[in-house]
Amino acid sequence: MNFAIIAAGEGSRLAQEGVMLPKPLVEIDHQPMISRLLEIFARCGAKRIVVCVNEFMPEVKEYLADYQFESVDAGHAPELILKVKTTPSSMHTMAEIAEEMEGHGRWIATTVDTIFHESDFRRYVEAWESAPESTDVMMAVTGFVDDEKPLWVVADAEDMRIEAFLDECPEDARYISGGIYGLSDAAIGVLRRCMAQDVSRMRNYQRRLVSEGLDVRAFPMGKIIDVDHAADIETACEFLREGNE
Repeated sequence: MNFAIIAAGEGSRLAQEGVMLPKPLVEIDHQPMISRLLEIFARCGAKRIVVCVNEFMPEVKEYLADYQFESVDAGHAPELILKVKTTPSSMHTMAEIAEEMEGHGRWIATTVDTIFHESDFRRYVEAWESAPESTDVMMAVTGFVDDEKPLWVVADAEDMRIEAFLDECPEDARYISGGIYGLSDAAIGVLRRCMAQDVSRMRNYQRRLVSEGLDVRAFPMGKIIDVDHAADIETACEFLREGNE
């Protein structure tokens, strides 16, 4: 399995609230967010990891340039591919990453500020690896809603096939998108068509995956926290400590 990290955002909200480190280097439970993801991916058997950061984060580029994986032996360390590109949106960042992923099988991408328990993520990875070939996409979803503008997920209760992504909360809604995307070459094709038509938001890309008839499934992954504000840092730390008690 290959993995990717979308880390090209500016982290402007954190900076406005006094957090001056680039978002990928902000520590959660004494570990930079980007390092935490890299090590989890490595322990999940990653072969290749693509990371896209923007040009205005030289500290992140330097941090990753000589990165040494600590949780796996050197002989089993994944290939780390660093792309430095300033993009107008996370969907444009995803398109940059997709160039490195096409033709290499299924892969998983996540935003750098997504915090989850590793055991939950492992279940998701295993589910995506073992899903039938006919499954084109597997989105991690969560019932924990703490987002200012969540993307609600409507899925069939029996097979978890996603029927719609909605901005407004539908009746009896259970899940929102977790910012973790299990993708395939079929999904890359949709991404390219979105880019060609100036579709620029990730949520609209997710809608297109459904409207174009791809088999898109939801995987309930437990609690997922996004670190968008300074207060979210301590919330995320407490959440991870809960899992270690």
